Amino acid sequence: MAAMGVVLEPLADDPHGLAVSAAPGSLRAVDVETAPWPGVATDLQAPLAVLLTQADGESTIHETIYEDRLEYTTELVKMGAMIEVVDERRARVAGPTTLEGRAVQIPDLRAGATLVLAALAATGTSIVGGVEHVDRGYERFEAKLVGLGARIQRTEG
Repeated sequence: MAAMGVVLEPLADDPHGLAVSAAPGSLRAVDVETAPWPGVATDLQAPLAVLLTQADGESTIHETIYEDRLEYTTELVKMGAMIEVVDERRARVAGPTTLEGRAVQIPDLRAGATLVLAALAATGTSIVGGVEHVDRGYERFEAKLVGLGARIQRTEG
């Protein structure tokens, strides 16, 4: 994360907490490759893709553990992300890109948080379908984001 210009600092009063901030200047493009511990967790590559859309330059994502973990990129492209899926394990992300609010569909659990984060980073309003994946995989996700200042409204139908 430091190579991108993201600063992570442990919280003095919470051994499990982190303060996250951007270093002065813009985010920088990086190459991300998933790997078993202590490498980049495969579950983090999708949320990192959203962050990479805001970095200066071309980044790459290489998913080394699982196949077919890049389906969420189709929905990010609908929002204006410049992502090229090279093959089932690799993608290129160009940035920075302004994400635009759109109607998107969550295809699976891992993509759930990613598309909600992209909607929060986008200009305008997004409608995110398939939130049952988020509800199944993340405890009080919506409430936690609202607690951080997110404007989220859940609708039925």
